[in-house]
Amino acid sequence: MRKNKIATPDKISLLTVDDDQNITFTIKSYFERSGGYAVDIENNPENAIERIRNGHYDILLLDYLMPSMCGDKVVEEIRKFNSEIFIIFLTGHKDMVPPVQTIRQLDIQGYFEKGPRFDELELLVESCVKSIKQLKMIRKYQDEVMNAYMQTIETLRNVVETRDHETRGHSERVSVLAASIAQEMGLSPQEVERIKIAGLFHDIGKIGVPDAILLKDGPLSQNEYEEIKRHPAEGEKILSTCSSFDDILPIIRHHHERVDGRGYPDGLTGDKICLGAKITAVADAFDAMVSNRTYRKGLGFDIAMERVVQGINSQFDAQAVAGLHKLIESIGREEFERKFCSHVNTLE
Repeated sequence: MRKNKIATPDKISLLTVDDDQNITFTIKSYFERSGGYAVDIENNPENAIERIRNGHYDILLLDYLMPSMCGDKVVEEIRKFNSEIFIIFLTGHKDMVPPVQTIRQLDIQGYFEKGPRFDELELLVESCVKSIKQLKMIRKYQDEVMNAYMQTIETLRNVVETRDHETRGHSERVSVLAASIAQEMGLSPQEVERIKIAGLFHDIGKIGVPDAILLKDGPLSQNEYEEIKRHPAEGEKILSTCSSFDDILPIIRHHHERVDGRGYPDGLTGDKICLGAKITAVADAFDAMVSNRTYRKGLGFDIAMERVVQGINSQFDAQAVAGLHKLIESIGREEFERKFCSHVNTLE
């Protein structure tokens, strides 16, 4: 065993796989004596695949030639669901080394020719450990940056809503309502979550709208309305600086499009508008109609629903409106109004 080994304060998890039990036991004993590794052994390659699928291992030491399944086939299966584990092939002889092309294609970190000494294998493992630690540091930094960015975005979103007490809570209600409609429509959990997140940030572009326009007590002039119409594109621009928001950008940009092409900012029609944006448009409009504004009282459930229905195939997508009706039928009008209309009385 080598002296002056690299420090491993957090144990690195190894899985060693070989059909020869003596080999796996010897490797386990060798690395566990160093105190820096937690080592499991497996003599069946099929079982090894399932252990990696259901558990966590940092490094796999894998025999290249086994009777039931060759090492390259094992790695092919593992790479279908795990691209992060570091893999070192174990070979009985240098003539049995896998082709370089195979090593590259399967993202193998190296190979070791079995013998009485494990110094070279330990060097390969230590090289993997260094890379693992560097990756963990990079991910930690990325997480910190992402958290800081998310806090900034959340602050901007809150600033938009706190500027006008009449619209406070609007984004949360649109988020929940749009996600509930999407769920009733049978969309996948991933799509429902995407729509929910988009709802939270759909109006973030209003951060750039002057208070004189955003808080105006009365109808907007044409120039003022044109300024308001910029907010979907501005919201997309703000969120586009972070790749984590890429999949919600179409909803942010297009939640004010109309199926008849008279919406903004791009004047899209029908199927050119993504379903998430169509659903968000219905939720956004419904909440705006039932909520109080500086220039009018909330319209109430009945009138708001009447106007939503009137807007089918012009302002609103028929499928999205049907999803809204299905939601009301599913939970009942009383519960629906409690969840999505009761804020009006609270603010009065």
